[in-house]
Amino acid sequence: MRHGMDDLILASHLFRPVRFLKIIMPWTWLSRRASRGERIRRSLESLGPIFVKFGQILSTRRDLLPDDIADELAKLQDQVPPFADAIARKILTQAYGQTPETLFKSFEAAPFASASIAQVHGAVLQNGDEVVVKIVRPNILPVIKRDIRLLYTIAYQLQKYWKGGGQLRPVEVVAEFEKTILDELDLMREAANASQLRRNFLMSEELYVPEVYWQFAKRNVLVMERIEGIPISDIDTLRAEGIDLEKLADRGVNIFFTQVYRHSFFHADMHPGNIFVSKEGKYIAVDFGIMGTLTASDQRYLAENFLAFFNRDYRRVAQLHIDSGWVDKDTPVAEFESAIRTVCEPIFDKPLKEISFGHLLIRLFETGRRFNMVVQPQLVLLEKTLLNIEGLGRQLNPDLDLWKSAKPFLERWVGDQIGPRALFKHLKENVPLWAERLPQMPNMLFDVLQQAKQGELKMKLDSKQLENIQREIHRSSRRNFAAITGAGFLISAAVIYALDGFAKPMLGDFPLVSWISASLGVAILLASWPREPD
Repeated sequence: MRHGMDDLILASHLFRPVRFLKIIMPWTWLSRRASRGERIRRSLESLGPIFVKFGQILSTRRDLLPDDIADELAKLQDQVPPFADAIARKILTQAYGQTPETLFKSFEAAPFASASIAQVHGAVLQNGDEVVVKIVRPNILPVIKRDIRLLYTIAYQLQKYWKGGGQLRPVEVVAEFEKTILDELDLMREAANASQLRRNFLMSEELYVPEVYWQFAKRNVLVMERIEGIPISDIDTLRAEGIDLEKLADRGVNIFFTQVYRHSFFHADMHPGNIFVSKEGKYIAVDFGIMGTLTASDQRYLAENFLAFFNRDYRRVAQLHIDSGWVDKDTPVAEFESAIRTVCEPIFDKPLKEISFGHLLIRLFETGRRFNMVVQPQLVLLEKTLLNIEGLGRQLNPDLDLWKSAKPFLERWVGDQIGPRALFKHLKENVPLWAERLPQMPNMLFDVLQQAKQGELKMKLDSKQLENIQREIHRSSRRNFAAITGAGFLISAAVIYALDGFAKPMLGDFPLVSWISASLGVAILLASWPREPD
């Protein structure tokens, strides 16, 4: 009631019969209510850090949320009060079996960053290396589980009683949040993510990833190289250091598409707080708790869709959705094409440099949902990251043409998957395996032919296949018997008709007998005619 959430509750189907009670509630007379997005944001802030985190992640689901709510939730800040230095030292002592004073040359008591899951302290190792020490909040797991249970309760009620519950899919959103936040609790996972990304860009001049000190890695403690850089959002300092902002914006786009289309492993939490720039103009990434991966089919789906979109080939876009299985095979292509055209044509009235890839994906997902398209989590992470990259890129360079930077990546990737280059790549990857197995082929072929010659060649069928074959044999036997019987009646009818006059004294009226015989034969043949399989 303090934040005006009673309005939203009374608007649900369950409470609509008693909505008139709003008139007699005194607090509705005394205060002017804020927007629904602001009310939801304030409520989440009051509920505590786990709900703040939930609101942040929920704000990225623009394929599910109205824009006004998503924009308001995006304002949630990830700054919460830190836990005490004594608790941090106790956790380190339990994790390593020695005190921070023994473990480190120096350890900063005050954290320089504090979030809902963990906080970060500065330290210096005994060998002089400057590091950051990330420590998971003590006893956070029971709190998270308790709050997630409450979120599930709310989600089930929303899905049941709120008219927008079917579109929002709140239970699915909470399940996705649960997986994300539990993964973030395991700092060994984050260390592995950082190591993989560092290895991918080890020789890069565009992105630097800090080193992980694996000898100190624990599930609740992570030690990494300490970096120095300018926050990507500090435009004035970047300019003062003489960094080329246009070049920096282009580099950011290249880094994103390199992660997606070369490595298929991308940093999925690239908001301004996690990106810094060195004085040489090189990006530095931190916080690797949320990473995204794409399969080859996901990559192809995105690449071909983007190319088709920017060529305004909406029929191709619709067919790609159906062929990839994102929408039902029975979806009318023409109807789906028309829906996509209606949504996307207004977008292309703008100059290419003003077209947002991220919002194009959002529009695509919104249109697909009308045709029962289920958006995969990895694509939602990609959409979120793409929106972050676009926002940062255009903050650095308002004239950034994302399509100009992306098109070579997409065309090169599609060319690598289809045509001569793809064939050569496939041969190159498989020739060693073929060469390894080739010497075994003559013996294997001889064994098969020998078994066939001696009548020992066996065919292995599973029970379902065998059952189908047996059923088909029985059907064929019945059809054959009926066909022979029907044919017999027809032949008898023809013979009787031909003998008319010769045997009439013995059999009576021949034409009537022959017609009866012929009718029986036709009826039996029709009854035994093969039908479509079940």
